[in-house]
Amino acid sequence: MRCMSIISLPDRKGIGSRHHDKRGWVSAVVKGGCSGAPLLNASGELGRSLLFIVVYFLEDTFNQDARAGQKNTVSAFAKKPKTQGAEEGATVVFETETEKPDAKVRWQCNTKDLVSDDKYVIKADGNKHSLTIQAVTKEDGTAYAVIAGGSKVKFDLKVKEKEVTEEVKLELKEKVKEEVKEKKEEAQGGAGDPAASDPAATCTAAPAEAPTPAETPAEADTTPAAPQPGANIQAHDTPGFDESQAPDMKTDLTGLFTEKPQSGEVTVGENINFVAKVNAASLLKKPTIKWFKGKWMDLASKSGKNLQLKELYDRNSKVYTFEMQIIAAKPSFAGAYRCEVSSRDKFDSCNFDLTVHEARAVEGFDIRAAFRRTSMDGSEEAGELDFSALLKKRDASKSQVKNEPDEDVWEILQKAPASEYEKIAFQYGITDLRGMLKRLKKMKKEEKKSEVFLKKLDPAYQVEKGHKMKLCIDVANEDVDVKWLKNGQEIQSTGSKYIFESVGNKRYLTINHCSLSDDATYTCVVGDEKCTTELFVKEPPVTITSHLEDQMVMKGERVELECEVSEEGATVKWEKDGVELTRDESFKYRFKKDGRKHVLIINEATKEDCGHYTVKTNGGESMSELMVSEKELEVYQNIADLTVKAKDEAVFKCEVSDETVKGIWYKNGVEVKADARTNITHIGRIHKLTIDDVKPEDQGDYTFVPEGYAFNLSAKLNFLEVKIDYVPRQDPPKIHLDCMGHTADSTIMVVAGNKLRLDVPITGDPAPTVVWTKGEKAGSEVAAETWSIKDGDVLTEGDGRLHVESTKGHCIFTIEGADKQDEGLYSVIVRNPAGEDKADINVKVVDAPDPPSAPRILSVGEDSCVVQWDPPKSDGGNPIIGYVLERKKKKSYRWMRLNFDPYTDTTYEAKRMIEGVEYEMRVYAVNAIGMSCHSAASQPFIPVAPTSEPVGLCVDDISDTTISLKWRTPEHLGSSELDGYGVEYCKEGSDEWVPAFEGLTERTSVIIRDLPTGEKMQFRVRAYNMAGPSAPTSLAQAVTIREIMQKPKIWIPRNLRQTLIKKVEETINLVIPFQGKPRPVITWSKDGEYLNPKQVSVRNSDTDTILFIRKSERKDSGKYEVKLQIENVEDTASISIQIVDLPGSPEKLKIMDVWGFNVALEWKPPKDNGNCEITGYMVQKADKKTMEWYTVYELYRRTNCVVADLIMGNEYIFRIYAVNMVGLSLEPCFSADGAYIQKTGFEYKPPTYKEHDFSEAPKFTHPLVSRSVIAGYNATLSCSVRGIPKPKVTWYKNKMDISNEAKYRMFSKQGVLTLEIRKPCSFDGGVYMCKAVNASGEDVVECKLEIRPPGTFPQAQITKEERDKQMNKAD
Repeated sequence: MRCMSIISLPDRKGIGSRHHDKRGWVSAVVKGGCSGAPLLNASGELGRSLLFIVVYFLEDTFNQDARAGQKNTVSAFAKKPKTQGAEEGATVVFETETEKPDAKVRWQCNTKDLVSDDKYVIKADGNKHSLTIQAVTKEDGTAYAVIAGGSKVKFDLKVKEKEVTEEVKLELKEKVKEEVKEKKEEAQGGAGDPAASDPAATCTAAPAEAPTPAETPAEADTTPAAPQPGANIQAHDTPGFDESQAPDMKTDLTGLFTEKPQSGEVTVGENINFVAKVNAASLLKKPTIKWFKGKWMDLASKSGKNLQLKELYDRNSKVYTFEMQIIAAKPSFAGAYRCEVSSRDKFDSCNFDLTVHEARAVEGFDIRAAFRRTSMDGSEEAGELDFSALLKKRDASKSQVKNEPDEDVWEILQKAPASEYEKIAFQYGITDLRGMLKRLKKMKKEEKKSEVFLKKLDPAYQVEKGHKMKLCIDVANEDVDVKWLKNGQEIQSTGSKYIFESVGNKRYLTINHCSLSDDATYTCVVGDEKCTTELFVKEPPVTITSHLEDQMVMKGERVELECEVSEEGATVKWEKDGVELTRDESFKYRFKKDGRKHVLIINEATKEDCGHYTVKTNGGESMSELMVSEKELEVYQNIADLTVKAKDEAVFKCEVSDETVKGIWYKNGVEVKADARTNITHIGRIHKLTIDDVKPEDQGDYTFVPEGYAFNLSAKLNFLEVKIDYVPRQDPPKIHLDCMGHTADSTIMVVAGNKLRLDVPITGDPAPTVVWTKGEKAGSEVAAETWSIKDGDVLTEGDGRLHVESTKGHCIFTIEGADKQDEGLYSVIVRNPAGEDKADINVKVVDAPDPPSAPRILSVGEDSCVVQWDPPKSDGGNPIIGYVLERKKKKSYRWMRLNFDPYTDTTYEAKRMIEGVEYEMRVYAVNAIGMSCHSAASQPFIPVAPTSEPVGLCVDDISDTTISLKWRTPEHLGSSELDGYGVEYCKEGSDEWVPAFEGLTERTSVIIRDLPTGEKMQFRVRAYNMAGPSAPTSLAQAVTIREIMQKPKIWIPRNLRQTLIKKVEETINLVIPFQGKPRPVITWSKDGEYLNPKQVSVRNSDTDTILFIRKSERKDSGKYEVKLQIENVEDTASISIQIVDLPGSPEKLKIMDVWGFNVALEWKPPKDNGNCEITGYMVQKADKKTMEWYTVYELYRRTNCVVADLIMGNEYIFRIYAVNMVGLSLEPCFSADGAYIQKTGFEYKPPTYKEHDFSEAPKFTHPLVSRSVIAGYNATLSCSVRGIPKPKVTWYKNKMDISNEAKYRMFSKQGVLTLEIRKPCSFDGGVYMCKAVNASGEDVVECKLEIRPPGTFPQAQITKEERDKQMNKAD
């Protein structure tokens, strides 16, 4: 096998981007062998430890580039074949589907086309194609491909050996034992045998004589063979072992790691390994791994006797194995570690921990015995201490091994010469020698003290996104120039992004509005030295903008918990009752992202899903409560008892709340089946059982049972048999209420809206006439309504809700949809010729109660509130058994029930709310009939906790009867607004706190007055919000109410320490703060005289004095003095005020001279300068014809000027304004006379010039360069020529004119001549010449063009001497 070795490995970023970069990189490859001997000589080329085998690397790079170029093409395959694995002897089928049914498909094995035969079977059916490989062998385990149109798909076949059965293993085991036994006997009996005397020969021959390599290492260990050198034969060393039989350890991970390092524990002094594996099959670049301890400590620089980093690569599986070995662990090694791997734009990391335990002492060991002395004379104090008893006992064989001391590789490399680096790397197993040498060089540089930098940049900085970062260095020379680089590129000072500052010997780089693009390496360069730092830009935390809402759902419904975060693509974490939620196999929880919205979906909610759900980001969290309740089936219409005659139709009908509920009909406990007479229907919420042609056997109890619910609806079917009997005797009528368990004065209760059915058993012969009456009230004698029945016919009929019927032995009174007005005393009277009977029935209609009053919020807490309400005005005729409460967030539309069992009291404490969220409450009343409508919602409220106590309470000022206190706002305000502060005081030793004032104050300072002089007082402050007062904060000790003497001191503001300049009529308001106790005497004066109170107002307070002038005048200018005096101590200060005004007009403007187009002017300054300096003059001119004024000079400093560029024939006048800091003078100064510009005639004579000869002979400024190109690719030859006039250019090949040949194209642009040779072949090689000719002469340049076949390197390179010769020839 041939391979390539390269001198250095370039950056892969350039390799994959453009093809010409790839060709340039490949040209650096030198053909060589793989023997490991140095390929290059000692004149600067490297040895074998730095050679890299890169054939696979180049192939992978070119394949990736080819695939990148085809990324936008449409694949011809709808279904692609996949890599498969099979055992020897099996049959494998690869299937694919094409987009078009008539596509031609080719199958390849190792880039060779396959045809159908006994081994390979190729089939095509429309757009479906298959390749069948029969009787798979080890040789079939290779790469395959399928080609359709311009698309090609590669796949592999992995062949595994057949598994050996237990019987074969036992046979092999016995054979091996026999062979070992025979060899042992031969070795004991044949001492003269050379093979027996050479144990290595026996050992090496044993594997060759083994009949099969199927024996496992465990079985080999059971053999009684004696240990010999080389006898430890591992499975991968045995002939025939196939590494592809190893189990596939790859897992479906989203990152780069296929195996991540795990946390571990180790005892002090022991070793531990951490292993990470990365699959590089899909990577364009070799992965780079870094090991860190903590956040930033790179462990690569710590390699030595306690830390070893290793790297392995499996070429077959393309898996990198990275290993970090910690040797002789110490307690300081414990902590958090991080492993990072990156490859181009891919990145992955994982964290793990190391725990180091202290070494345990041997049980039962007496530590005192270790401190014995090795004395020869037997005295206890003589000799030396011997600690050998503390050492662990070891086997004799192990104690003979020589323990070599650990050596620090860094120290060895620092001391060793450069020629010994490769030997040291080979001896200590260093794989990344180049990286270690770079770090070693950096370490050596850092040891040298910088002569340029007094203070360098820190290794790393961190800044939040959007903030400003300032980098600072100190240089030794203040005049030196520095350059700032970002990722190696110089930073240009453009805009306000980067600001460079130089202050003394400090140099600053300020980066404004840092973004993620500013996360880079920054370097400061001064001359030949530089210092580098890393800037890490931290993204702002992701906050939750729309919070979760509480939900209450029925069992089996779908739940969606939705929130919205501040940034798109942010990562959130969902928790239930503090436990993180993940996707499980049953897809119970689903996580959905839609921009900034995140949704947690729960399919078919159950009781176990109740709880608190939390969504967390790195900048906040939101919590909501989910409550799941069982579905309750409501019965809208119950089935009623029926009495039917023979051959009539009986219909049982009921209506329930859920349309999807199915049910079963039973008769006397036996399920009813549909037949010719029996029909069972279910339409929406209505269930019907219809029985046609009723017969006596249909009589019985009928029941409807809804599926999934533990209740039923029952009714009775009575069969009425009509018989005609002649009974001559007569019986008086009788009402039999006792038979139904009622008394004559019984009360019947009915729910409003339900059917009232009074079924009264009666007897009498002949059939009595039934009369129903209803009084206004129960017990009333007056009948409001009457209904009569005789012989089963209704004599009087009421409204449509009332039905009166009579059957044999029964009279039935029915009211459909009873309401409150149907309540009262009903009387039934039966009469016949034999007599009459009467019974009274009291009917009471009950209903759900009225809604309670709107609830009131009594108090709130951090996550709770206390709510109270009044009972409803009407209980619906049934006592109230309790209340049900609901709450919702103010901005939500979903109410959540707080209790499922009725709550009996009218005061309730609601808990488990979120602080800072606005809620509303409402209440339902419940009686035995049902639940009322909801009450009106309460006033919105916010659960909040009291704030923390105010901080920094101190005494600001004190007098004989007052004290001034100040403090700062509490550190934790909560989510509610602060209502104010309450201040209290008490005498020392007393517990009676007295409020300092009524109500609350919003300020953080207060003055308490009317305090007893000389008394010691204690003060405290509380913060109040919606939740009430916070904990108090008090002064550290009691304060004595007594004024303290303080010297007077005037504090002049900074803007008044220099002259204060004001314009006329502007307001002057000077506030001069001071200190001094008791209140000082304040005196103002101006220029040594007292102030006029009519012009100047002075107002004084305890802390400042104010000088006020409403409209200032020029005379108010001067020096003002303020004096403070307390007894014999005083302090003074002075303030200068200057009142300025517009200047006067300049004087005596004269025209001094007129010549040509110019006028000379002169004037005198104004007498009044406006109490400030004249800053200049404005000079204007005007033509007497138009009198339009134009400014000549705007701020002219002198008192004379020359006005130029005037137009001849015109007469001009001039005016001048004076200018000071206030503005222009009100009036200008005009010139007394005008200036006339005379007309003069003259003739223009143009100058004569001698024409210059610009002609120049042709000359080639850049020659043709000999080239070696690949056949089939367009080639160009370029040169440049100069000449005047433009020379004529002619191209020659082998001295033959090629100007008119179609194979060549000639270009000429700005003197650059180009000859393009289209797809040259071997005949196009030769000597090309370019000839330039004009009237002044000619010039010629030529070169050689070599055409070589594709895939070959140039036979000879153009030497530097030839190139110089061509350049000299061109010159």
